[in-house]
Amino acid sequence: MARIKGALMTRKRRNKVLKAAKGYWGSKSKHFKMAKQAVMKSGNYAFIGRKQKKREFRQLWIARINAQAKLNGMNYSTLMHGLKKAGVVLNRKVLSELAVSDKEAFATLCNQAKTALNA
Repeated sequence: MARIKGALMTRKRRNKVLKAAKGYWGSKSKHFKMAKQAVMKSGNYAFIGRKQKKREFRQLWIARINAQAKLNGMNYSTLMHGLKKAGVVLNRKVLSELAVSDKEAFATLCNQAKTALNA
């Protein structure tokens, strides 16, 4: 039986890893063993970072909404509760954009929330 040699696929696999490690500092971009470890670690960091990005944006949106709500005499939680009672279906991203760019529209939303809470 003939021996099957895997030189082609081995080289392709190594080149793929080295290409992914391009630009890494020192030997991590040149030597396969170090590059493989660095690429695996950076993949884990990227995976975690995608989750953290969502978390951080939500925190930012809530902070912006809270700051503008306090200028209108409310806090974040009562505003969100009032908007839910009033039947206003806007997500935090849109609310934070209104808080930053269109303060009059945000003030009307705050008034709607207040009336819904008082009613």
